[in-house]
Amino acid sequence: MIGRRALFAAGVATLAPLAAPRLAAAQAQRVLKFVPQSDLGIIDPVFTAAYVTRNHALMVFDTLYGMDDQLRIQPQMAEGQEVAADGLEWRIRLREGLRWHDGEAVLARDAVASIRRWARRDSIGSSLMAATEELDAPDDRTIRFRLKRRFDLLTYALGKAGSPVCAIMPERLAATDPFRQITEIVGSGPFRFVASEQVSGARVVYERNPAYVPRAEGTPSFTAGPKHVHFDRVEWQVIPDPSTAAAALRTGEVDWWEAPTFDLLPPLLRDRRIKVWTPDPLGYVAVMRFNHLNPPFDNAALRRALLPALNQADFMAAVVGDVADGFREGVGAFPPGTPLANESGMMALTGPRDLAAAKRAVQEAGYKGEKVVVLSPSDFPTLKALADVGADLLKRLGLNVDYQATDWATMRQRLGRREGPDQGGWSVFHTYWSGLDQLDPAVHQYLRGTGQAASNGWPTSPRLEALRNEWLAATTDADRLRLARDIQAQLFIDVPYLPLGQIMARTAHKADLTGMLGGFSLFWNLRRG
Repeated sequence: MIGRRALFAAGVATLAPLAAPRLAAAQAQRVLKFVPQSDLGIIDPVFTAAYVTRNHALMVFDTLYGMDDQLRIQPQMAEGQEVAADGLEWRIRLREGLRWHDGEAVLARDAVASIRRWARRDSIGSSLMAATEELDAPDDRTIRFRLKRRFDLLTYALGKAGSPVCAIMPERLAATDPFRQITEIVGSGPFRFVASEQVSGARVVYERNPAYVPRAEGTPSFTAGPKHVHFDRVEWQVIPDPSTAAAALRTGEVDWWEAPTFDLLPPLLRDRRIKVWTPDPLGYVAVMRFNHLNPPFDNAALRRALLPALNQADFMAAVVGDVADGFREGVGAFPPGTPLANESGMMALTGPRDLAAAKRAVQEAGYKGEKVVVLSPSDFPTLKALADVGADLLKRLGLNVDYQATDWATMRQRLGRREGPDQGGWSVFHTYWSGLDQLDPAVHQYLRGTGQAASNGWPTSPRLEALRNEWLAATTDADRLRLARDIQAQLFIDVPYLPLGQIMARTAHKADLTGMLGGFSLFWNLRRG
């Protein structure tokens, strides 16, 4: 006779081939496969403002405040804040029960150290610290700012979603020099970074943090509100070739392609299994950024000489093609449609284009044939398209262009080099900024003129800095708009960078993914089915 235990074992063996596919399908339901805009070359959210690093940071770290889809600041790690009547003392109270991924409690001194590190690399963060007399942690859950002067944008600074975000990390990591990368990731956010599974150029892996406690109140909205995670695992599949990424989405090998190229949108739009939409109504403003420390673009007259030849539509068409509503031109210092967008000085970009006049201006500026190293990311199609057009424009103006292509991760590392082009440095690169990062002078890093303390490019402009300080101190919308006009006029005098137009980027994902939040790639609130 066959015993009951043997019959049970036989039954399990018989059912196994049928159960296995169901089990695999169930497991697949809990794994999200995502194609990021580029590889994650830098894991430190303070060391770089790259959006791929910002997106990574918001998975594994949390922030004291978040921003909702109406751009309002809401408490996140913070329970709330108390502000003295004169506005000179702020006490921010941490929520109870916050823990790092290693199980240790999140303490106020961790937040203090994190704020200090972030502020040294962030535009509005540095302004906040300049207004701060003392920042300390009087107890384990209280962060205290004692200010020299009012700084009403304090929670905006700590909660802005633009890059770099003020990611809160353990004090031992936050003690790292902000100009050196941290190599260990321990956060308190909704996901844990699985460093052991990262494969450079191929894969980045995150697992759901089972100990994460979302806010009890509020509605998920952009980076604010409760962060509920419905996937056990998120795998970033790095696919540099756009055609391969499009094919992977259409065949179901991946669930979400962050940044489809415009030329591949038509077949995706025709596929009912795929949803294509514009997640960020503020778009992305493309720019040409100069190295101000070394010849030839340490010469403001040479930078201004490019203006008569610059046609924003040329750059935008290279990225967007003929996709309807894919871009906007006539873009100045601030994104179109936002409160500070204005027409001051815009004839420099919207007046008749004159290549011959620009060539004469180049010679009159005293250009002596110095090498112009233009960096281009070979694995980032949008930025490569901008670099191609920019390099061609500089060549047509008679500049000695040395076009150097590399992968995006390597290029980001190189952008920190301040040496001249002949010593491994650079002269020009092209990038884009979310409209969030150019909303106003407080967050607009490319309008800073602090020289060596400024972001990559390091322009010096006392006038821009003075106008920005006036804007930060302004108390009426009329004064802020007047100062924004003055700042934009100064942009076309000092030319710390050239605005190249606004890209209305799309994203594409399987139609069965629901709950996706707008703005940029966020991985909470997202469900399958």
